[in-house]
Amino acid sequence: MQKPLKKPEEFYKYHEPVDFRDTWRVFKIMSEFVEGYQFLSGFRGEVAIFGSARTNPRDKNYKAAVELGRLLGKNKNTVITGGGPGIMEAANKGAYEVGGESVGLNIQLPSEQVLNPYAKKSLGFHYFFTRKVMLTTSAQAFAYFPGGFGTMDEFFEVLDYIDSRKMDQVPVLAYNSDFWKGLEDFLREYAMKKVRAIDEHHLRLFKIVDTPEEMFKEIKKTSERPYFSDLSPQQFSTGEAANWRIFRIMSELVEGFDFITGIKNNITILGTNHLGQNSEYYEKAYELSKKLGKSGYSILTGGGWGIMEAANKGAKEAGAESVGLLVRWNHEFRKNDYLTKSMAFSFPFTRKLVITAPSLGFVVFPGGYGTMHQFFELLVLVQTKKMTKMPLILFGKDYWKPLIAYIKKNFCEKYKTIEKGDLNLFHVVDTADEAVEIIKKFKK
Repeated sequence: MQKPLKKPEEFYKYHEPVDFRDTWRVFKIMSEFVEGYQFLSGFRGEVAIFGSARTNPRDKNYKAAVELGRLLGKNKNTVITGGGPGIMEAANKGAYEVGGESVGLNIQLPSEQVLNPYAKKSLGFHYFFTRKVMLTTSAQAFAYFPGGFGTMDEFFEVLDYIDSRKMDQVPVLAYNSDFWKGLEDFLREYAMKKVRAIDEHHLRLFKIVDTPEEMFKEIKKTSERPYFSDLSPQQFSTGEAANWRIFRIMSELVEGFDFITGIKNNITILGTNHLGQNSEYYEKAYELSKKLGKSGYSILTGGGWGIMEAANKGAKEAGAESVGLLVRWNHEFRKNDYLTKSMAFSFPFTRKLVITAPSLGFVVFPGGYGTMHQFFELLVLVQTKKMTKMPLILFGKDYWKPLIAYIKKNFCEKYKTIEKGDLNLFHVVDTADEAVEIIKKFKK
């Protein structure tokens, strides 16, 4: 096991800037996919459990996670966690104590470096995104306890996969209504009613519960379905041999990084595809991109409609490079008319990695599960120093301030799942000029 890195300078040296186009690095990424999928394909009845690494063993959430682990272990389910302390340790401990299958997928992070002693089987990852793929695509049910940015990232990623039909609908359970109800209220009042990025059926994709017994009751209804997801491990490996899907992932990585080579001064703009040209946010995304384009920046989006279309339109009219990285839906993709350059991906995780790689900054407009997932993923990457610090800008104070208030109250003050300083990792603006100024100042 690698020794923890204690000095800041040692940590930064270990996490040197990533050149993803380096040939050997691509093979290293692929080796993690092959090893990860083969490792997970041997388990059955998997339940992935997420939550804060900072939760104290005396905390009621820790005790509840231990109890859920016990119930699952007795039921012959495989408990899978990130392998670290806090909630992860608790869930692994519960399964371990009753002789159940207890698995940890670990990664080297400043606050999560040592595998907890209750993970009987484990696999370590160097790359954050490969580990996340294994955590979010291997289970037939998901249990979320109070957590920080990482828990939110994983929560919204699973909901996004279910909504986009990359994964069948499975139980997504959130423990402790005191923590989760505020998030549900934000989604209902703002994501649903204000911008219509989601609707009522999206809110039914997860269930808030207040006892581990309630969680177990929902999980127990599920049955073994080896191929329940397009992304599940059984789809990628059979016994000792990785199948052709592994090579498709490698192909998308290589083609993707070749595609973005040469894109200069890139800013990525994210947001819902449900807003039309009569929306104030559509107009502001268009205005922002046009200003950035005239200032020498290129614009990258998901290539679809709504906010993405507005951003690409502004960039193209400014004479700037307007790039779209699309995702295929049933062998088709949704492409707006304002792209000067585009590429389509079959796998959402390769697309997300390629979207992240060339950018000098990100501007996030209001959106639904996909937008929320991408925002929290970016926060995690910067927070854990897996990505260089750069401008992360939330556009629209009326929309985002209620979410920030929820984060401050629950994450910082009540449950202490993040540091107060983590709120400084992003900016909130209301005008294109504010966003441009932040981006230009950071570049200097």
